[in-house]
Amino acid sequence: MKKLSYVAFLTLLLASCAEKSKEQPKIVQAPFSDIDTLAINDWWNRGENPIIDLSIDRDQVVAFGLYTVSNNTLKLSAQLYPLHPEETREVRLEIQANGEWKEIQKQTVNQLGWSALFRVEDWDASKDWKYRIRHGENAQFEGLVRKDPKDKEQIVMAALSCNSNQDRGMRENYVRNINYQDPDLIFFAGDQSYDHTEHTAAWLKFGLQFKETFRNRPCITIPDDHDIGQGNLWGENGKISTSPGSPDGGYTYHPEYVKMVERCQTAHLPDPYDPTPVEQGIGVYYTNLVLGGIDFAILEDRKFKSGPEGKIPQQGPRPDHIRNPDYDPSSIDLPGLTLLGERQLRFLENWAGQNSEMPKVALSQTAFCGGAHIHGSLDNRLHADLDSNGWPQTGRNKALELLQKAKAVHIAGDQHLATVIKQGIHEFGDGPWAFVVPAIVNDYYSRWWWPEDEKAGSNPNKNTSLPWTGDYRDGFNNKITMMAYVNPESHSNGGGYGLIRLNKKDRTATFECWPRYVDVTKPDAAQFEGWPITVSMEP
Repeated sequence: MKKLSYVAFLTLLLASCAEKSKEQPKIVQAPFSDIDTLAINDWWNRGENPIIDLSIDRDQVVAFGLYTVSNNTLKLSAQLYPLHPEETREVRLEIQANGEWKEIQKQTVNQLGWSALFRVEDWDASKDWKYRIRHGENAQFEGLVRKDPKDKEQIVMAALSCNSNQDRGMRENYVRNINYQDPDLIFFAGDQSYDHTEHTAAWLKFGLQFKETFRNRPCITIPDDHDIGQGNLWGENGKISTSPGSPDGGYTYHPEYVKMVERCQTAHLPDPYDPTPVEQGIGVYYTNLVLGGIDFAILEDRKFKSGPEGKIPQQGPRPDHIRNPDYDPSSIDLPGLTLLGERQLRFLENWAGQNSEMPKVALSQTAFCGGAHIHGSLDNRLHADLDSNGWPQTGRNKALELLQKAKAVHIAGDQHLATVIKQGIHEFGDGPWAFVVPAIVNDYYSRWWWPEDEKAGSNPNKNTSLPWTGDYRDGFNNKITMMAYVNPESHSNGGGYGLIRLNKKDRTATFECWPRYVDVTKPDAAQFEGWPITVSMEP
């Protein structure tokens, strides 16, 4: 056999490698290497992880779908498990018409986050449609796009938040209860993921836990601070945060990671009111959804908010915690500080003036006041928490004035403490009603409503045995009227969900608050003490 020279051998070797590279699909490298590691690059080489098994059978790679229908447009996100290099990146949407499945659209899966968005215009919302998302020959996820329930007198929404990773079990109680109550819409207010740097794996786990609640009904999901990898978020128009804990404002992690999280959680929402990105090219999603004759505003109450560090006098060991009860609240309500930002205020102004014949609901991550006194443990009393939307007070009042102008009720989460509060702007009771729903999992970090003097406020709620209801001022001197609260000594450690019944004829909203471990299918099922509460949607 003729011997090859070293140069000839090397030439043949390189040619062989080049030929093999043509045969194997390229691994697309993520723009970051230290976050979302379980689902990027050569993800199949990762070992076991505590979140979710990503090495599933290939006929199960379509994990779930999320959808809304608005303005005759269906927007449906397909969420997949990570794909191998040789697998197609194409997903297909089919609907059933006249008993037969018909493909109506194909889309390409984004390899950051493994999701794809279907957008179908001229959607017929007058009837139910079976749909299925398909990948390859056998993988699929099937569900129902419901018709617009505009003929119903009452529209029902389930609302949840704070899906702590300290309990990685399934959510059977929630699925059973919500499907039994059969709401028209489900709303997840944030913190669907607590695995800060592994959103894709945690988002897939969230879908595994809750997909049976939104398989057959529209769903609104909005990310909060933990979803994008931060304990707290003051987005400050998308800037880069460089302080530990991000009190300087902005985002800690790579903008492509933030964009991936928002794409997976919000791409299926109606088109944004103004899609102009903020700094670092991070998108926005604030918008409205009309469903069943109810106009829902979907807000981003973190993205534009000012960070406190370096802007206000520090009143405790952390820039965002005020420990001094004798401080002057006006000293931190300074010119130039932002809450919702001018863009969202313009949106709310426009929203308040449209669809005046419809009841309105504003959805956001957290409350427009400080509704908790004790954080985490009974020895940790905090006078004021700048992570809440009670600060900055001027921005808070601007937002509430527009919600009141719209005759809207406000639904939020985040606080791990369910409350119903009548907001006060200039006087007690002159603002909108607000229902903050409990945490899905509340066993590991709780908050308490517990006034320091342990006295009821003036004008207490006489329809409950709860001791501390009535008119109070929060730690920012905002006026609030506490109607009901769920401290963690309650059933299910204060964990659970909210159900909101919107009566279009009477223009009332009934707030229900259900404990996690109550079976609503039983005749003796009881809500938390203080609920239900029915309020007027007229000023």
